[in-house]
Amino acid sequence: MTMIERTFTAVLHKEEDLYVAECPEVGTVSQGYTIEEAINNLKEATELYLEEFPLPKVTRPFMTTFEARAHV
Repeated sequence: MTMIERTFTAVLHKEEDLYVAECPEVGTVSQGYTIEEAINNLKEATELYLEEFPLPKVTRPFMTTFEARAHV
């Protein structure tokens, strides 16, 4: 079986004392106490997922930001 390296996106946000990292292309999620730990854990979770469920083709998502009003 041939191994290839692909580039994926990590979207991070802070929840209390943990960083939560999500890979939108695959749907994997992980967490860590630092950004680096969250990304490393996400990488491991994504690699384990892809061992069981290989992706034939992955496209990179288009990401942007927007503002919305909210009552506080």
